[in-house]
Amino acid sequence: MNFEKVYILDTNILLGDAQNIFKLSDDNKNLIVLPETVLDEIDTKKSGFDEINFQAREFARILENSQIIKSDKVEDYKVVRVKIEDITTVTIDIISKDEYNINSKNSAINIINDRKILEIAKFTQKYYKNIECSFLSLDIMARTRAISLDINTNALLGSNEDDFNYEFIKTIQIQFEDLGIIDNSNILEYDKDHKPYNFAYCFKVKGSDQVLLACIKNNKISILDETEIRNQTITPLNKEQLFFSNAILSHYFNVLIIEAKAGSGKTLLALSGALKLVRQKHFQRIIYIRNSIESLDKGEDIGYLPGLEEKFRIYNHPLMDSLDYIIRSEHKRRAFKKNNQVEELDDSEVSTRIEQLIQNYSIETMWVGEMRGRTLSNAFVIIDEAQNMSNKTMQMVLSRIDNSCKVVILGSNKQIDNFYVNKHTNALTTLLKSTQNKSDLVKPFAIKLEKVLRGPITEWAEQIFSTDNK
Repeated sequence: MNFEKVYILDTNILLGDAQNIFKLSDDNKNLIVLPETVLDEIDTKKSGFDEINFQAREFARILENSQIIKSDKVEDYKVVRVKIEDITTVTIDIISKDEYNINSKNSAINIINDRKILEIAKFTQKYYKNIECSFLSLDIMARTRAISLDINTNALLGSNEDDFNYEFIKTIQIQFEDLGIIDNSNILEYDKDHKPYNFAYCFKVKGSDQVLLACIKNNKISILDETEIRNQTITPLNKEQLFFSNAILSHYFNVLIIEAKAGSGKTLLALSGALKLVRQKHFQRIIYIRNSIESLDKGEDIGYLPGLEEKFRIYNHPLMDSLDYIIRSEHKRRAFKKNNQVEELDDSEVSTRIEQLIQNYSIETMWVGEMRGRTLSNAFVIIDEAQNMSNKTMQMVLSRIDNSCKVVILGSNKQIDNFYVNKHTNALTTLLKSTQNKSDLVKPFAIKLEKVLRGPITEWAEQIFSTDNK
């Protein structure tokens, strides 16, 4: 069979998403090459409950459906061709070598494995010299080493050409006489270029400073009731937060996708709105889901903490910080209404009230490792750190949620800690991009929170360390 391209895969391509093997094969148009070391590394990752462990087991299940077609011996290399008949057909060449040209003395195992994989990649280019070959890896060090060996290399999917900047909030001008009739009008009467991802509008009245904020529901303009939106413990401080809070409280939108800078108030607003909706009996509980990837710094790896409860308690810190802030804010608001004086709560009293809040509002925390087999009903679901989830993991999480729930998905593409995804391939980006097409299954809403409200230090850090400024 004639293949259009040959892709040599690094281990991280499959641990990021086992389904990549089908995507890259493109219905058997392209040949997939797997160095034997890749299989060895995947095999060592099958035990555990983190995302890469699930992907390793998923790939093992995919490989179970393979059949050996032929084998070939070329010099010191052995090429075993297998075919997988699954959701589509995939042809894979598994290549091994008797002895590698590597000095393993005083070398770390990951460096040794990388060199073995690249040695196979170099041979592959020679073996398939009449077909375009490319070594795919998410590891910049491996790709740099590949370039030095004259191996064609790429970072898998996504490039700067894939960057998008959807206009989730659109500003247009209206006439003064439109003020009394614009609510519940068809958006196409005012914006003929309306797109599915134009979820919110700022209508500026010509000749005045007056601005109407509105969201779009089934192509109808719905003017925001700012008084009602602000009637909660955490008050929105800018128009983006107003749109976000409105979507939370609205019974129309059921899937909210929020990309937000650190310190923009995304978790705080989501939780404040969730508490209000549970208090109003629209939902029975609040579920907070966060991925178990905290940082690439080895000292913060989850495996260094003893016991499941201790391991995953650290991932609840954003939730607990938000509850702490809400408790203190509500106390100040009530005290000020009574006598215009505010006495600070001590930490022990705050802790007691947080426990009461968790119990009264049935607040649960989950990590993705315990989602399989679950069905979530009558819940306000907050999925945090979506930028660290692969598409497969997000699909698994969302497939646990039934139609009695509302889900808010939070993340920031400037805070990616998962080595196996990047800003082009993570679940947050996929969900944001999905808004360019209208869905008949869900009522989505998306917005970006760009304003840092935590304080000047956070905003300063965003400015000087932002990858966009490099």
